[in-house]
Amino acid sequence: MHNSSDPIFPACKLAILSEQSVMVAPSNSSAVAVYCAASLGKQNAFQLAALSLGHALAEAKRPLVYGGGNMGIMGIVSGAVIDEGGQVTGIIPYAIHAAGGEKDKGNGVAKTESVAEVLDEERRGQIETVVVNSMHERKIEMAKRVGAFVGLPGGYGTFEEILEVVTWNQINIHNKPVILLNVLSYYNPLRELIRNGVREGFIQPHNEKLCVFVDGPTDHKDHESFNWGQAAVDAIAAWQHDQIQSLPFHWTKDIDTSAIPNGKTNIKGMSGISGGLHGLKTTNAWLKRVWHARSRSGRI
Repeated sequence: MHNSSDPIFPACKLAILSEQSVMVAPSNSSAVAVYCAASLGKQNAFQLAALSLGHALAEAKRPLVYGGGNMGIMGIVSGAVIDEGGQVTGIIPYAIHAAGGEKDKGNGVAKTESVAEVLDEERRGQIETVVVNSMHERKIEMAKRVGAFVGLPGGYGTFEEILEVVTWNQINIHNKPVILLNVLSYYNPLRELIRNGVREGFIQPHNEKLCVFVDGPTDHKDHESFNWGQAAVDAIAAWQHDQIQSLPFHWTKDIDTSAIPNGKTNIKGMSGISGGLHGLKTTNAWLKRVWHARSRSGRI
């Protein structure tokens, strides 16, 4: 532990050492980021849940921000929003865009005519597409545009995206609900993983609620007809921003800082970020000085 009287240590400079935790303000964006597969999956219930979610977002006047894919669950939810007259923005990395988009990994097929209709390529022209340089920029661009996140079934990419935005809640980068639609109990293993982290002392008990699971009907036979979209919209509205107990990290004056991690300051809507990045650079420089000083003195 450093002594604040140590001349190497810049007393009162690092907000992350403050004992007083000031929670970041909630976002005022009504848009929702949806994380999901570029594949259709094997179950009709997954496809119909995506259809339900897209319709509900449009009806609730909540713009959709998603990964920009035309296929799979991504294609269904985006097409469903367009079908109901809603607004859709797709964020896609250049490499994926240039390759023609992500492909279905399981050779899935549309299970119903309604799903096939929303996957119609002719509808895709109504989607605003934003091309970014990398996967990291895609995630940041999505996060900074929205006030909530919803997870539908997906694979590695979906898992990673969900857990990252949950972590950002925990470390006070943003204060936004993360809702998982647990269709056919798809996310039960993730819920058990989180609970095991709590049991083993790696996740604080109160942070289990940073992931909100919507389970739907007890009988899985009813999952195809359940209104997953309305359940998601209701869960977003029920999120209690003031009940989150984040870690005492102050990134830039307790405002939503979802856009910080990529280190860019020229994106629209990022006023105030430059100072925060300067602080991070200053911190890194200070840590290097401490390391070299202690190495010379034999204290490491």
